[in-house]
Amino acid sequence: MRADRPGAADRPGAARPAVALAAAAAALLAAGCAGTPTRSPAAVGLPAAAAATASATWTGDWHGVVAPTAQPRPSFALTDTSGRPYDFAQATAGRPTLLFFGYTHCPDVCPTTMADLAAARQVVGARVARQVTVVFVTTDPDRDTPAALRRWLDQFDPAFVGLTGTPAQLAAAQRAVGVPLATADRADGDPRGGQGSYLVSHAAQVLAIGPDNHVRVRYFAATTVAEYVADLPRLAASL
Repeated sequence: MRADRPGAADRPGAARPAVALAAAAAALLAAGCAGTPTRSPAAVGLPAAAAATASATWTGDWHGVVAPTAQPRPSFALTDTSGRPYDFAQATAGRPTLLFFGYTHCPDVCPTTMADLAAARQVVGARVARQVTVVFVTTDPDRDTPAALRRWLDQFDPAFVGLTGTPAQLAAAQRAVGVPLATADRADGDPRGGQGSYLVSHAAQVLAIGPDNHVRVRYFAATTVAEYVADLPRLAASL
């Protein structure tokens, strides 16, 4: 989907309420905001052999891609929507965590993913939901000011953590996680950047980290609310 196509999805703050988006998500074959693949393990940034091994685990107990080797909780430092420094590894240590990179002007996969996670937290019950921290890192710091990011996330769940930073800090965070670096396609929008209309190509995956501080699974854009609901208790227990 292109950012310059008419429609509500192209306007800032156009995300629908979480429940409505969760229903709409089931009908979308979201491929990322600029052609990012949906369920491809190669999008994780794994070597070809490792991606092939990960694919073999797709039908296992988890409803996502399990890495062939254990990966520790990523470490990076950004800024939260209150303007405070946020050390990801330290702030989320010992907590089940869902981490996603995206942007608030995203016309498809970002709002549907956040809506799915919000819906899953509602369905799974308060006890598990309280344990799971959801962190959204912007890939569009020019437009996603802390205030704009907070307003957008609050439409899904006020408990969601929003993070931003300098382009260098955000690139470092993506490298720490092992996802392809996001790129802004300003040629298709306002050449001046800023508040213009343009797409950002970014990784369309949710990284799930257990309370043992190891990455357990990566979910791609076609993951359903029911699949998140099935996996969250197990993630919380780190089984």
